[in-house]
Amino acid sequence: MADYQVKDLSLSERGQNKINWAWQYMPSLQFLYNKYKDSQPFKGATIAACLHLEAKTANLLITLTKLGATVAACGSNPLSTQDEICAALAKNGVHVYSHRGMTTDEYFNYVRKVLSYKPNVIIDDGADVVATIHKEFQDLIPNILGGSEETTSGVKRLRAMNSQGVLKFPMIDVNDALSKYLFDNRYGTGQSVWDGFIRTTNMIVAGKTVVIAGYGWCGRGAAMRAAGNGAHVIITEVDPHKACEALMDGFRVMSMEEAAPLGDIFLTLTGNIHVIRREHIERMKSGVVLGNAGHFDVEISKPDLNALSDHVEKLRDNIDTYIMRDGRRINLLGEGRLTNLACADGHPIEIMDLSFSLQLESALHIFTHKLKPGLYPVPAETDRAVMESKLAALGVNIDSMTDEQIEYMKGWQE
Repeated sequence: MADYQVKDLSLSERGQNKINWAWQYMPSLQFLYNKYKDSQPFKGATIAACLHLEAKTANLLITLTKLGATVAACGSNPLSTQDEICAALAKNGVHVYSHRGMTTDEYFNYVRKVLSYKPNVIIDDGADVVATIHKEFQDLIPNILGGSEETTSGVKRLRAMNSQGVLKFPMIDVNDALSKYLFDNRYGTGQSVWDGFIRTTNMIVAGKTVVIAGYGWCGRGAAMRAAGNGAHVIITEVDPHKACEALMDGFRVMSMEEAAPLGDIFLTLTGNIHVIRREHIERMKSGVVLGNAGHFDVEISKPDLNALSDHVEKLRDNIDTYIMRDGRRINLLGEGRLTNLACADGHPIEIMDLSFSLQLESALHIFTHKLKPGLYPVPAETDRAVMESKLAALGVNIDSMTDEQIEYMKGWQE
């Protein structure tokens, strides 16, 4: 059994049941396991993973272990970490270090513990492992072949590191693969953020005014599902192209200052800091619900909420109700962390099947190719192969171009 640090190993059977349930609906990951199980392509790989430790992630980590890798993992979010999943991972041979509700200090200590295994491959969610290596563990860099990053926020950090010339090993940008952002960011976030909202509040969405901050792929998905649930949707944006797109998709578009007194539900999906702040909170109605699906808990300014409030009540799990000095009640979901994971189980299984298939293939590409430091896209053939395997598992056939059509597409003269 692996070395580990989890809350309660006796929870492992419950965690294993959740893992088994998810595995049934992950045909792409099953396909890759069956494809590679005999060749053991990860033999000699030590993989450090910082991910949301729930059932779908567990199937990725267990699969990597079964394909020959030594896997050390920590949770990337204190409220998305599920203790029963951590216990089951430990029983499955993963060196897991995490517990639900961990403090920031505990979180970074777990990251350091994972890095003590001297990994040669990284799988990151938010780029904290990569950043910690560059800041604290530069002695590990010569041994690191590279890694992959699956979130918009993490890729933003990696782009900054790369542009400044400080990224010391190759990283694959899984987030921007077609098989990822067209499905995970849009349909995954679109469904799971509302799953988290409804589970936590027990409130109806229909008839309410929903303000979506950010109209990237995640914002598009959240807006689409809000409208499908009968909400009146307002979009706030800083990008004129995305704002115009939202307008043409049928949504109202305005500044957050204008939207603040109108909204009943506010969701931030930008990846930026203090998208909702003092001047907006001061204009909001009593009873509004604030949620974030933009990775880090900085999009809704908790310092401003604390400064404006008299005290905080906790009437339901995962809801902090800030009692403003003027008597208004402002409700914050999941401490401002990812609503879909802090308040629910994250993206649907079938969506994460695609994303984790990309992660597995990207890790294998890193392990088997000598790449220079930098930020790389997922190889196009890998991206396409993952989607083809998904369609095949669903029994969906698509057309192939004829030789004549292939030749025609290469030409320029009619």
